[in-house]
Amino acid sequence: MRVAAVIVAGGQGTRMGADQPKQLLSIGGRSLLQRSVGLCDHHPAVSEVVVVLPAALLADAGQWIGETRCAARVVAGGPRRQDSVRAGVMAVSSTADVVLVHDAARPFADAALIDRVIAGAAAHGAAIPAIAARDTVKRRDLTTGLVGESVPRAEIWMAQTPQAFRRDVLEVIGPLSAGEREATDESMLAEWAGIPVMIVEGDERNVKITTPEDLTAARGRDVRTPRVGTGYDLHRLVEGRALMLAGIHVPFERGPLGHSDGDVLCHSLTDALLGAAGTGDIGQHFPNTDPAWKGAPGLDLLRRAVAIVDAAGYAPSSADISIILERPKLLPFIASMRQAVAAALGVDLSAVSIKGKTNEGVDAVGRGEAIAAHAVAVLSVRGDA
Repeated sequence: MRVAAVIVAGGQGTRMGADQPKQLLSIGGRSLLQRSVGLCDHHPAVSEVVVVLPAALLADAGQWIGETRCAARVVAGGPRRQDSVRAGVMAVSSTADVVLVHDAARPFADAALIDRVIAGAAAHGAAIPAIAARDTVKRRDLTTGLVGESVPRAEIWMAQTPQAFRRDVLEVIGPLSAGEREATDESMLAEWAGIPVMIVEGDERNVKITTPEDLTAARGRDVRTPRVGTGYDLHRLVEGRALMLAGIHVPFERGPLGHSDGDVLCHSLTDALLGAAGTGDIGQHFPNTDPAWKGAPGLDLLRRAVAIVDAAGYAPSSADISIILERPKLLPFIASMRQAVAAALGVDLSAVSIKGKTNEGVDAVGRGEAIAAHAVAVLSVRGDA
């Protein structure tokens, strides 16, 4: 299943009262736009990104968006939100099965939320994240200003983005967006077309930044606890392969069998980093079915993982790796490995620990038939995140 993401940033955000479009305003050194693009771009299920910007920003789109994993297409927005969304959806390739539509003004959505809406759309055609109302809800008479009635709270849900739609649903609701009726979100178009919309669990943290007060609150609340992730990798040892660990060649008559270079140190640490940030695993980002990663150096994959967690707002803080191998002895190479890993992570040498262990003759590793590694990574909130 191919998933595309349309990030809607075509408006001016006049309610913010700022001297630039609100999607360019910063929270901790990264704009709302960059954060929202990054969370979709680095989701392992997303293979295509379209960004909708005001026409005046198109010339410098690369500067506003920043680097992306997917090749990002940029289109101009329209006078209404639904016009901007329609322009973005029209730019999505015909191979996309599910399309996410996400407001750039919601920079705090996470991978788990995206997982839920993709699954909901795949199963039901259309899905939105929403939060149940907590307070008693009153309908106000617009003429008198008095309470008209109390609305059952269980029936009220506050819609969020990203919203997700199957291709066949988009083909039905697309023409409706060109009409005179104004839809405040895409699920309204589905309602008008009589298409059921699935509600999946939203996230209280997935707030929309609309007013200066919203921005101030978001800047104050963007504090996340450190994350810890673990990783594991194992490869059979065969003749004719180089034994690479952290990009360092360890002379030996055998090396790890694998699609890439089989660097168990880097592979286990890559998984630990991705896991700590909640951004998938090594198999999702660098599958062994993709020729692009044939023979890829593990150190390169590790650097790419650092970029992925960076986009999620985290930075490596420390790493501890144990390599299990009967022979050769790794002690002469540990210092070089630590330096290579510290450079890839962007941390001080003292923050990296690498240990060589044996398996005392037990199982395939103990018999010298395989090499394995366990890794623990600690991420902290990036200083500018």
